Amino acid sequence: MTADGGNRLGGIAPVLAAAVLWGTVGPAQLLADTGVSPVSLGACRMLLGGLVLGLCTARPAGLRSLLRPRARGWLVVGVLVTAAFQVCFLEAVQRTGAALATAVTFGSVPVVSGLCARWFGGEPMTAKWWGGTVCSVAGIALLLVPAGAAHADVPGVLLGTVAGAAFGLYITATRRLARHGADPRAAAPVSVLGAGLLVSPWLLVAPGGLAAPRALLLIGWLALGTTALGYLLFTRGVTRISAATTGTLSLAEPLVATLLGIALLGERPTAVAACGAALLLGGLVVVSLPAGRGPRYRPSPSSAAGSPARSRITASTASGSSGVRNGRT
Repeated sequence: MTADGGNRLGGIAPVLAAAVLWGTVGPAQLLADTGVSPVSLGACRMLLGGLVLGLCTARPAGLRSLLRPRARGWLVVGVLVTAAFQVCFLEAVQRTGAALATAVTFGSVPVVSGLCARWFGGEPMTAKWWGGTVCSVAGIALLLVPAGAAHADVPGVLLGTVAGAAFGLYITATRRLARHGADPRAAAPVSVLGAGLLVSPWLLVAPGGLAAPRALLLIGWLALGTTALGYLLFTRGVTRISAATTGTLSLAEPLVATLLGIALLGERPTAVAACGAALLLGGLVVVSLPAGRGPRYRPSPSSAAGSPARSRITASTASGSSGVRNGRT
């Protein structure tokens, strides 16, 4: 195996492992059946997971970079949308089930991330983005059909959509932070921990069930397994592979949630709901396909230095959900 091949494999394995871990969030929540408020559960997950992640990844120089004048506003945006994502996603899982909630949430992410890339970065709307958007909108519309909502009530589907929109905004916030000289590795734990602090007053409103053994096990898994370990694995591997490959690997997340929902939770969506979820996942596949290779040419010395950065940004935009992952790290 060549050095490049080994380096690529060393990127694929941890990114895929992180996606698998993230795919267990919804099934674990429903399987534990703790009765804890999803908002309280999200607050505990963010507080503990953000703290551990910060201890493992944040460094003083990186934290100082977040205080730069043009970065502070985007850091606040990152905290707000992280809180919104956690609360809305866990509530959507509670209402619609793990499989459908994950499909709705991550199926709508490329739509919002593409719009934000257009508004804030002037990036073009690619044909793949339009195809993914059509699939996402059609899939969500099918899930809202009353006859197809066996597990997914209308509020649950809408909450999943809001969670996806929040995630898409998080991509933009993280990318803008990096553009303004902030360290994304420091921004991730600060956003998670800050969001936990923002939501923590809810622990006083609805503390019921948090001290139960099953709840403590669930919080430990969500905070340490899916948040701290998941981010660490992803951060280790994402710089070694392309944005398009990252986007393809991220499809493991809704796939794992769907398989666990069917195997462990007995989730059986109706035919209409299954078609809606399939359209959402199909949209993710479309935006995650690698860009076609153009004709080969030898770049001039003046353009060679800038071309890798430009090609990476283009790939991140075209891949939609892969931009999600690259933005987070």
